[in-house]
Amino acid sequence: MNDTSTTTLLIILLFLILFSGFFSSSETGMLSLNRYRLKHLKRSGHKGAKHASDLLDRIDQLISVILIGNNFVNILASSIATVVAIRLWGDAGIVIATFGLTLVILIFAEITPKTFAAYHPEKIAFPAAHVLKPLLKLLYPAVWSVNLVTNSMLRVLGINTREQKQNHITREELKTLVNESGLTIPRTHQDMLISILDLEKVTVNDIMIPRNEIVGIDIEDNLDDIISHIKSSQHTRLPVYKNDANNIIGILHLRKMTRILSFAEPNKAQLLQSCREPYFIPESTPLNTQLLQFQKEKRRIGIVVNEYGDVQGLATMEDILEEIVGEFTTDYSASSSSDILDQEDGSYLIDGTATIRHINKNLKWALPADGPKTLNGLITEALETLPETQVCVAIGQYQVEIKQVKDNMIKTAKVRRLQKPED
Repeated sequence: MNDTSTTTLLIILLFLILFSGFFSSSETGMLSLNRYRLKHLKRSGHKGAKHASDLLDRIDQLISVILIGNNFVNILASSIATVVAIRLWGDAGIVIATFGLTLVILIFAEITPKTFAAYHPEKIAFPAAHVLKPLLKLLYPAVWSVNLVTNSMLRVLGINTREQKQNHITREELKTLVNESGLTIPRTHQDMLISILDLEKVTVNDIMIPRNEIVGIDIEDNLDDIISHIKSSQHTRLPVYKNDANNIIGILHLRKMTRILSFAEPNKAQLLQSCREPYFIPESTPLNTQLLQFQKEKRRIGIVVNEYGDVQGLATMEDILEEIVGEFTTDYSASSSSDILDQEDGSYLIDGTATIRHINKNLKWALPADGPKTLNGLITEALETLPETQVCVAIGQYQVEIKQVKDNMIKTAKVRRLQKPED
């Protein structure tokens, strides 16, 4: 170095600082890459992503080649800076070079490039991968030697670097990713994805039509009454039962009634022959499972039964799909919330048969949903008796006033969300 001019040494020092910045930014950029986006880009044929993925498959080798390169240029830069400083300031140059080079490396070779790489990992990592991959082959003997020692030390600590960590993502992590996707995924699509992930938490018992609300055909009724009922029905499929909804004997698709009504003298036997055998489903079946069962069995409607075989209600394919995409009707307020009426004082007049899940979903409330499924059941459980009208009860942060009791059940109740106390 004694024969090298100071200007040449300064130029070499400048390039070494740039190389140091390259290695520092490469390390941060490579380790900051989104692994799932990286896999997508790799499958799409992105060369930089492929090289980066190959390097990250053996992260111990990647870190080794970066650190070998970074430490080499930093030590060489320190030596050159010391020589230049001694030439310019004598013995005091050692102290000046130490503090001066430390400041320069921190700003221009560490903090600035690493911060930039953290914000824009792909802009740094993908081009750097084209350099690091051949550099790894060139320095492989040194990398292998260093890793032999470090991996032995890691094994003492119980870490095996040859075991690839699986980057599995949990359901809750996926929900967080969807919620934080911002404008990348439209809000309606986010809601649908979250609903799909939550399907297994909801059972058919949560979304079924209760038995007392089932609209069906009693085969014991007069045939003219049955035909009149069918003609005025708003449903395309109707359960057929005998005397009671707990004795369902078939499911009738109304399009088959066209053929029956074309006969000169239609009868009940023809109607029963057109029915399909009922499809029973346990009340505790998760919605994701039942959706697949509907698809497998080519069914669109199922009769929900409890563990004793008693009919609890009726669930349809449409009910499950609405849990994912929302209501199918165009007039949402008129169809989905007819049992929840907004009052001028900020409270809501709610039908007793409304499900807790339906209320929470429409009003963004948090009524207890781990017990009774309907508002009537929730109030009755809270009071531990069949109440009379004008009785008030507090359920959590909600005030409930019973407005009408009929047929041994609460028909309507006025519910208000109480203000949370100030902290």
